[in-house]
Order: sequence, then structure tokens, then C-alpha cells
Amino acid sequence: MSGLRGKVALVTGASSGIGLEVAKQLVANGVGVGLFARSQARLARLAAELGNSLALPGDVTRYEDLERAVQQLEAHFGGLDFLINNAGIGIFKPVHELTPEEWQQVLQTNLTGSFYATKAAVPAMQRRGGGYIINIGSLAGKNAFANGAAYNASKFGLLGFSEAAMLDLRYHGIRVSSILPGSVDTPFAGNSTGAPWKIQPQDIAQAVLYLLQSDPRIIPSQLDLRPSQPPKK
Repeated sequence: MSGLRGKVALVTGASSGIGLEVAKQLVANGVGVGLFARSQARLARLAAELGNSLALPGDVTRYEDLERAVQQLEAHFGGLDFLINNAGIGIFKPVHELTPEEWQQVLQTNLTGSFYATKAAVPAMQRRGGGYIINIGSLAGKNAFANGAAYNASKFGLLGFSEAAMLDLRYHGIRVSSILPGSVDTPFAGNSTGAPWKIQPQDIAQAVLYLLQSDPRIIPSQLDLRPSQPPKK
């Protein structure tokens, strides 16, 4: 029996890709899951399919949506133990071609959204005596690339945010870790899918389970996930 049974998690960006796979694996391990994303109809359908989950439509760029989601989770499941900050977007253009609106959209979703979710979740975790926050970052948070100005900035920032939050929250019984995947086989930002060498969403879900089940005396602060055999350059 999973040691996670009876715990409660909030997963942002839960309607597809990495977030959906994380939600599936958590439910399979007895975790009650709040599914947070913008698509209300899709979330309702997924919650019915998965069981032991709650559809929480909202936008991570609106703090009040996340506050409401946490309140609904506490009312429905009795508390909140885990937050998986997964919601993210990518807009890839040369820096001089990015519009101010595109820059704001990427930073607000990928970085500010994780702050909003964390701020909303921490009081609920304190009421449970502790918890775990996992930020789904990217190797793009340590390695810049052309056309990545907004995305790189958001993911470099997320890594810094995650490290600082870990230092702030460790003595409150709340651990904070980052998972930094390389190329993932999802249609994120219009990517094609089906490349066998790419990381699979279930690989990231397994990394989430590893962190959540690790001994509370340790904090694996960063977990890099790289394809074992990417195309040679």
C-alpha cells in the first residue's frame, strides 16, 4: 500500500501532458487530487474518469482563483499536503520580436503563477503540520538558448524562487523541490510528438512520486531529468 494514501494534492496545468500524468499517478497511489486548469469542461470529464479528484477550473495568473481552489480542496478532502506547480506556456521568438504582452504572459504563467499557488497553499499545509511543494521547471532554467528569452527568464526565475522558498519553508515542515526535465514528448508549444528518445510524461510523474515518498529528513532540491540518448549533434 502506498505511503501516500489519504494525502491531498493540488496539480496545476492538470488537463493535459505532464500535469495529467502526474494527477493519474497520484490518484493511483491513493492521493486525492485537485485538478487545476483553465478548461472547465475537460476538467469535469477528467475528474469523473479518474475518481478521487476534484475539478478546479481557474487561471494561475489570478491569485484569487488559486485561493478559491485551496479552499475548495480543504472543504472537499479535509486539507492539502502537496502542491505540484506544473502550469506553463512557451512562446519562442528572438528577444527583439517578443511583444510586451507575450513576455508578460510567459512570466505571469510560468513564474508568478507558481508564487501565487505557493502562497495560497502554504497556510493549508501549515494546518496539516507540513507538506511538499514540487515545481516542474526545465533544463532551460539553467541553459539558455536562442529564441528563449521569455521562457529562459521564467524558468531561471522559477529555479531561484524554488531555492529561496525551500529555505523559507523547511522549518515549517514544508519541503520544496524542483524537477528539471529536458525534452518531453508532449505537444507543448506546438512541438511534434512521438520521438522515442524524448522523456515521457510518466517519467516525470515517477520523479514526483519519488520525491513525495523520500524520507522527510532530506530535501532533494533539484532533480534533473535528461534523455539518455538524444540525437547526436
